[in-house]
Amino acid sequence: MASAQDNFLAKQYFNDGDFEKAVVFYEKLVKKNPRITDYSDGLIACYQQLERYSDVEDFLLEKIGQGNTHPILLIQLGYNHALQNAPEKASEYYQQALLDIEKNPNHGYAIAQRFQEYSLLDYTLSAYRKAMELNPTLDYNYQMARIYGEQGNIDKMYDSYLNLLVNGKTSKSNVLRSIDDFISVDPENENNLKLKKALLKHAQQDPNLLWNDLLSWLFVQQKQYNSAFRQEKAIFKRMDGGTIQRLENLGNLALNDNETEIAKSIFEYISEKSVDEITQLNAQLNLIDIQLLEEDKKNLTGIDQQFKDLIATHGYKSQTLQLQIAYANFLTFRQDSPEPAIGILKNCLELPLNTRGKAYVKLALGDILVFDKKFNEALIYFSQVQKSLKNDVLGQNARFKVAQTSFYKGDFDWALTQLKVLRSSTSQLIANDAMQLSLLIADNSLEDSTQIALKKYARADLLAYQKKTKEAIAVLDDILQNHKGEKIEDEALLKQGELLVGLKDYEAAKFNYQKITEFYANDILADDALFALGELYRNVLNEPEKAKEQYEKIIYNYQDSYYFPQARKNFRMLRGDSIN
Repeated sequence: MASAQDNFLAKQYFNDGDFEKAVVFYEKLVKKNPRITDYSDGLIACYQQLERYSDVEDFLLEKIGQGNTHPILLIQLGYNHALQNAPEKASEYYQQALLDIEKNPNHGYAIAQRFQEYSLLDYTLSAYRKAMELNPTLDYNYQMARIYGEQGNIDKMYDSYLNLLVNGKTSKSNVLRSIDDFISVDPENENNLKLKKALLKHAQQDPNLLWNDLLSWLFVQQKQYNSAFRQEKAIFKRMDGGTIQRLENLGNLALNDNETEIAKSIFEYISEKSVDEITQLNAQLNLIDIQLLEEDKKNLTGIDQQFKDLIATHGYKSQTLQLQIAYANFLTFRQDSPEPAIGILKNCLELPLNTRGKAYVKLALGDILVFDKKFNEALIYFSQVQKSLKNDVLGQNARFKVAQTSFYKGDFDWALTQLKVLRSSTSQLIANDAMQLSLLIADNSLEDSTQIALKKYARADLLAYQKKTKEAIAVLDDILQNHKGEKIEDEALLKQGELLVGLKDYEAAKFNYQKITEFYANDILADDALFALGELYRNVLNEPEKAKEQYEKIIYNYQDSYYFPQARKNFRMLRGDSIN
């Protein structure tokens, strides 16, 4: 127990850069447990940070004098001399360590790893090669490929990985994971161009679908979905139509990246080529979604007819629930006709459905009842899903909908009760949404016992949910004018900013987000506003430098933020880093 505590403190002090304190604990740990290499390594690292090189040498020579001839000690001795700017002496010890492989080739891996730890990459490769020469059953080609990359020998790294893959010595996922570190989203990046060249060269020499597969993967990383589509079509044709799932995944990626034209081409191709009813239907529903993105009101009658034609073709059955739900949502949220939508989904509940099928329909039905302000009936359906799938994400989603509906209804206490449970949800998104809504209710209930501003906000939120965007913005304006300085002001600014983006009033949205970052920098929504502002600069206003500034603020000031991982990824991408 004492050793564990000492080890914790030693690491803590070391990580904090307080090597004087760390060394005291490491000396004590090594004295008690001389055989534990982690403690010895920690002590050596402390001595070296304090430039106590003679202490390192004495410590290592004493170990060797006690009969411990493990080659790792020789490497450590050599590195200690390298730190003192004595490369010849260091090299002598490194060569002695390599000689040990002749006695025992199985030591090769550990020796190579230690050389790699010290960034002695030429020695690392020598250790691997020597071990494989002396024992042909050993195979370190995968490890060596990574070293080539670290050395900057990118062509050799690619060739090594691709040869390993062709010879069945490693999996495609392993190779892609390793290569991913060296490429970027920029197709003109030198490493990207080298990989493309290597893949095309292999494809010319060997008509293997593997090369189409890897080229498709590279084009996706570069967001060149059209080029990826060409590769996927080649795979599809040669595999006798066995890869529709891959095309679906590509279509979804393009759609999520707002590349609607290429997404449309992909889903049209799937609809034409697939012989599976459900796959065909999903493609056609995706094509309708793309049409709806264009927000053309005149075309809604045409889309309504498309839905009716699909229903005439597929009918009402448990396998095509996605069609009934999509049509019900279209009628409600696009045509403001919840009554027929409610009838469609209640008919679906008469079908022979399993528990999850019923849950999907009830959640969709509840959403439409909320739109229609039939809150109590909606709560019944959400509660049924919550009880039938207690520990499932669908059940947690249903509980959140109970809380949200109670919020719209003005039953803030019951909403809070549900939200407190959800703050530990297994879904990070649900947990984050639950935390934000519970804080909104709690903060504004404490400040204003009459909850006037909160009731107005709930009304605005419901209007936004009903796609009555301009009315919602007007209610939020009322809050911002008549409740200045109250806790709810930043919530109203953020919500209004999101709605203004939907109306493409980007300057007004920017003003709202900036106001939050300036006047509410220490409040809980500051990171939301920074991320929203970063996305606005990056995706709409085409000001990447300003976008980087927002992401950087999240990275340095809001490490616990839900947006932290994505902000870091976006920042690195804008900076031109390779993204893993």
